[in-house]
Amino acid sequence: MSRIALINIDTQQSFHHRSYWQEDDIPAFQQAMLGLIEGCQARNIPVVDIFHVDEDGPFTLQSGYVKPMAFLRHQPDVVFQKHVHNAFTDTGLDRWLRERDINQLIICGIRTEQCCETTARVASDLGYAVTFVSEATLTFPMTYKGITLSAAEIRHRTETVLAGRFAEIKTVAETLESL
Repeated sequence: MSRIALINIDTQQSFHHRSYWQEDDIPAFQQAMLGLIEGCQARNIPVVDIFHVDEDGPFTLQSGYVKPMAFLRHQPDVVFQKHVHNAFTDTGLDRWLRERDINQLIICGIRTEQCCETTARVASDLGYAVTFVSEATLTFPMTYKGITLSAAEIRHRTETVLAGRFAEIKTVAETLESL
């Protein structure tokens, strides 16, 4: 029997203060995120909020921005702070999950290809079954060596490298239907 938890990664106000912040995909992201959280809570699936904390800038605790984005209204079952890209290293998340015999994770949050993808990879390596709900993740265009990838291209790349290796890729509707 699967015991499931929703892991909401870095959906925090700190991102509003980054130079790459864009509003383009926000409405769809918010709708997907809220639907996923509401659907999980209706099924008594615990919601875990993870917040990234750095030593300087808008991700410091002193900034006042390490708190949920304004559209989020849920009460998480537990909150962890992380200092690296994945939600497991030095956070207590793995212990909390194992104490509750949770063996399946649903991942959502910000940024698709960074903290969400990295958490999915580490979770898989730790033996968790992972559902990656990319429509409930958010990212922004990135440029490297003169080539810019759109948020949609980055999302597709993440789905491609995770699918069949580290996670099942599902929509919000598919995820909720499978619970």
